[in-house]
Amino acid sequence: MAEIFDEANMRRVLGACVPEGEALQAGVHGVTLQVNKKKTSYFDVYVGITERCLLVAECGERQYLTAAYPMLPDLRKTVAEDVGVCFPFGDIQSCEVKKAIMGAVNCAVTFRSGDFLKLQLPKRGGLGRGMPHHAEYREKIIARLENLRR
Repeated sequence: MAEIFDEANMRRVLGACVPEGEALQAGVHGVTLQVNKKKTSYFDVYVGITERCLLVAECGERQYLTAAYPMLPDLRKTVAEDVGVCFPFGDIQSCEVKKAIMGAVNCAVTFRSGDFLKLQLPKRGGLGRGMPHHAEYREKIIARLENLRR
C-alpha cells in the first residue's frame, strides 16, 4: 500500500498516459468516488494534468481478500475500461469542485459524451515523505479544474 504514496511511482504510471508532445505538469494520489454514476467505485488512482488533458490512472491492480486465497485480482471494471485515462479539457462539459471532510476536495467531472467521474483529492499525500510535492500539485490540479467552470 505504501508504494501508492510514492511520487516516482506516480510519475511512472501517469507518464504512460501522457499524450505525445505533452508533459506531466502535476500529479497526486486520489480516490474515485463514482464512475458513470455507479455505486461500485472507491479505489486509489493517480490524478494528473498536462497542458491540455486531465489524466486518471489506477495506482495498481486492485485486489480483494478471500478466506481461501490471500489475494485475488479484482475483476470489476477499471476506470480505464469505464471512461478512459486521458481526457482532453475540451471534452469536459463541467466540473464541480467542493470541499469535503478532513481538508479533501471532491471533483465531479461530467464529459460531453455523458460519462461521469467523481474524484476525491485528499489534503495529504500519505504518511512519510513519499509525495513531497502533493500539496503544490494538488493546488495546481484544483485550480485547473476550477477554471473549467468558467
